[in-house]
Amino acid sequence: MSKLAKQKGRLGQNEIRDKLLETFPELEPDDIKGCVMGDTGEDIQFSPAARKMLPLSIEVKRRKTGLQTAYNYMEQASSHSKGEPVVCYRSDRKPWLVMVGLDHYAQLLRSWNDNKSVGNTRRTSKHKRNRR
Repeated sequence: MSKLAKQKGRLGQNEIRDKLLETFPELEPDDIKGCVMGDTGEDIQFSPAARKMLPLSIEVKRRKTGLQTAYNYMEQASSHSKGEPVVCYRSDRKPWLVMVGLDHYAQLLRSWNDNKSVGNTRRTSKHKRNRR
């Protein structure tokens, strides 16, 4: 991989890291990091605290070409209504995948995490009430 390609990959990782930190301000900058280029494993690495909030495995791909079809699908979904564009797609004998924009995905993560916390509180409260 060329030096320029590594730099482009690192910038992509930083963009995703920054969006996650913006979405979850309770996390510290050291809780979410991009991996060292050339290392194997996840492109975005989480501290134990971040992993508890975000049980995700993130691979970052930033390309000049090769993703045009995906962008065409998103533009098509956008043109149908004013709702958030979502593309569901799959290859033969493969599971369905869902594509959404990064901002919408960050909102979904935030909402999911907030509801997960509320749900845990509700279960605990209900459990305590039943023990009395």
